[in-house]
Amino acid sequence: MSALISIKTTSISSLLRYWISQIVDKETITWLDEKQEQIKSSVTGREFFITFSMVSRYVVKDQLQLTPEDLKAASTLHTDWFPGHWSVEQSARTILVLALPKDDIEKYLSTLEQVFTSADVGELVALYQALPLLPFPERWQKRAAEGVRSNMTAVFNAIALRNPYPAKYFDSLAWNQMVLKALFVGSPLNLIQGLDARMNQELARMLVDYAQERLSAKRSVSAELWRLVELINCQ
Repeated sequence: MSALISIKTTSISSLLRYWISQIVDKETITWLDEKQEQIKSSVTGREFFITFSMVSRYVVKDQLQLTPEDLKAASTLHTDWFPGHWSVEQSARTILVLALPKDDIEKYLSTLEQVFTSADVGELVALYQALPLLPFPERWQKRAAEGVRSNMTAVFNAIALRNPYPAKYFDSLAWNQMVLKALFVGSPLNLIQGLDARMNQELARMLVDYAQERLSAKRSVSAELWRLVELINCQ
């Protein structure tokens, strides 16, 4: 049964909690609820650091089982949010991140930056996927650019694919570099949100140069590349 039918969602956290509750046992939900409340009331942030690193011990990595109605509920709460590929563990981590006190903006940003700096690959994927859901989105542009520069494909994909943040907040240079890197690492361009709307002449030139280099080396060129170049030529 979909979240739209079963509950009246008032927040992203409550929707994520509902999806998680369909897969895990009551003990896990109780643990998550308790930790969420402890993080909300924490003064030092210590509870958040400890709990965030412990999630994998308590929460399964199974994929969320989302229906079209669930995805509609997600996009209703946050435009273009598409968590269809999220796992239970990633969703639990997002709930914890969203529970952080935000009264002191600089402290909040500093706390999350510390987590980004020390996180392992799985934790980074969850954090970058959650970027569009976080408050103060303009303040995360530098951090998002770090994700794009990552040499870990899973981390790159977490920010580049099925994520509305780049299309909304990247400048043209950062956007173009992200699209070109997606080609380099073999990530599917059709999963980049806002790709057609952000297409531009400079990106078309970069793509043609890239294609010519590939062809000169007798290597194949993605059909998605030619579609993008054709799109800008038709504008």
